[in-house]
Amino acid sequence: MESLGNSLMTFSGLSHALGARLFHWEGKQAADLWSAGFSSVCIDSRAALPGALFVALGGAVQDGHRFVDSAFRAGASGAMVALRALEDPELGLSGLAQKWNRVLVAVEDTLKGLQDAARTYLGQFPSLLRIGITGSSGKTTTKEIAAAIIGQEKNVVVNQGNLNSETGLPLSVFNVRSHHEVGIFEAGMNRAGEIAELARVLDPQLALITNIGSAHIGILGSRDKIAEEKKKIFSQFSGNNTALIPSGDDYRDYLAQGVRGRIVFYGESSLPALGGVKDLGLEGTEITWEGGKLRFGLPGKFNLCNALAAVALAMELPVRADSVRCGLESVKPLFGRGEIFYGRTTVIRDCYNSNPESAEAALDFCDDLDWRGRRVYVMGSMLELGEASAAAHAALGRRLAASRAGMIFLFGDEITAAADVLGRSKPGIAFFHTRDMDELSGALDGYIGSGDLVLLKGSRGCALEKLTETLTGGKTAEGGERNVS
Repeated sequence: MESLGNSLMTFSGLSHALGARLFHWEGKQAADLWSAGFSSVCIDSRAALPGALFVALGGAVQDGHRFVDSAFRAGASGAMVALRALEDPELGLSGLAQKWNRVLVAVEDTLKGLQDAARTYLGQFPSLLRIGITGSSGKTTTKEIAAAIIGQEKNVVVNQGNLNSETGLPLSVFNVRSHHEVGIFEAGMNRAGEIAELARVLDPQLALITNIGSAHIGILGSRDKIAEEKKKIFSQFSGNNTALIPSGDDYRDYLAQGVRGRIVFYGESSLPALGGVKDLGLEGTEITWEGGKLRFGLPGKFNLCNALAAVALAMELPVRADSVRCGLESVKPLFGRGEIFYGRTTVIRDCYNSNPESAEAALDFCDDLDWRGRRVYVMGSMLELGEASAAAHAALGRRLAASRAGMIFLFGDEITAAADVLGRSKPGIAFFHTRDMDELSGALDGYIGSGDLVLLKGSRGCALEKLTETLTGGKTAEGGERNVS
């Protein structure tokens, strides 16, 4: 694919690769535009930078084609549009392109066009080692740990944050540059078929599955279907690729079946250099690696599993022992993934996501801590569970009833099933349930005291992070906020 100056690729090259139609008019000006390129890609006109390619995605609520004018006004040099929209007189896209002296790249489907463009762009970097990570939970943390380790030796590019969707991963791909040696990209899903689409964009040489849980079971209907979907991260394998599969997962044999490539089952027993692990509670885990000790700061068995997955991935390159040590010790957490705040109380903020497996892991971790004060568990609803929601929340209620919590606060509609279970528990369990955030904050403010340990665990839609200031008194202990996930 032809590149031009600081451009990612030229419009003419993009059109040729996609079999797209370039909107054109007569004159030298048109030829100049076709040979020009774009320097970034966006799907939100508000994020359009000078020289950007704006991809107008269709949608049930908002149609991106209605924002082409805004993108051009912001300086976008071109727009990818659907052929049907190009022919819509109400949108007047041809007139907008002429008015702003911009380019239109017309395709049948703009989402597929974005993905095809990303795949084509990635093809310009044949020496880049492409790594894909998926799974029901732990994807983002595993990606960040792997990047911290591999980044000790290589120039690494990753998805920013959790941009792992049908649009997020393709957009992230456009951050690859010629100096990058390794690309580590996580692939998430919100519908059937999405992982296969993302695997086609990335075409990974190494691909890892973290686990098969029940996140998104409301979309796919069963763990069997989730495993089937996640396994499609291997769908582009041609024989020389490597699949990394968790050895302790009950779907391990299914995930390995029929994979066209080398299979690596990873876990504690698969890493000869791993000399042992010691749980340090809130301080993380002490790991012995190649005879030396290091402290991995993210606490809990679930984070240790993420670390071992990342190490197994890094060893496929391979990397040196000191890179593993330095990488693990340097890991910084992401928002809402087990952050710890010290202040009026000690708060474990693990509210970026929640599903039955991660909720149980969080409760196990808090129950097992050597803690002298009270334990206060604030649990938000687990979303996107579909028909399994009521049963899953009832099971959560039973787990809470057996926990070491001195008080339980429940928030949301779906978690009503857990409240019903707690209400029937013998002996009675102290709990409070509300659907109102202000009411929850007030109840917590009146209950908590110095020395309490507070767990915030819920799906992203619950926004439990809003409670942090109330729980800490707006202050943190000396050294400030300490992130641990």
